[in-house]
Amino acid sequence: MRYMRLLKLLYIADRVSLKETGRPVVGDRVVAMKHGPVLSRVYDCIKGEYPDQLVWDRFFEIVDCFDIHLKKAPGVDELCRYEIDVLKRVATDRALKDDWEIVEETHSFEEWSDPGSTSMPISYQTILRALGREDQSDRLLREARADEALDALIDGPAR
Repeated sequence: MRYMRLLKLLYIADRVSLKETGRPVVGDRVVAMKHGPVLSRVYDCIKGEYPDQLVWDRFFEIVDCFDIHLKKAPGVDELCRYEIDVLKRVATDRALKDDWEIVEETHSFEEWSDPGSTSMPISYQTILRALGREDQSDRLLREARADEALDALIDGPAR
């Protein structure tokens, strides 16, 4: 598939999960770009600009500049049943849409505005507000910080 499609589907999955549960599936930093919202670290991996690139490259490769191919299935051990369901629903619901129709869908999201030739961060508070779940933003931020602290404890000091 085109990597732009992947980026859009992953963002939409995060947005659906935020609406339904107050938590994203991927949980990446979100930025507004010309063609809609993008998960920043995923995009960095696609461009080959992520610090942990070797892990990404074991599973994915870019072919013909725009197509992303699965080299090896990364597995779903890190995902719960709900997250897998959301990813499948988002992909299935848009299976008959072309990439540009999905881009147009993301342009209709209240949290996105065209930044022109640059990118602008989109906060989770802004996304939750657009979804009518602004009351969840404090809890989400607390949980995200707790998750980061737990990851740091488990992973040990930064390399």
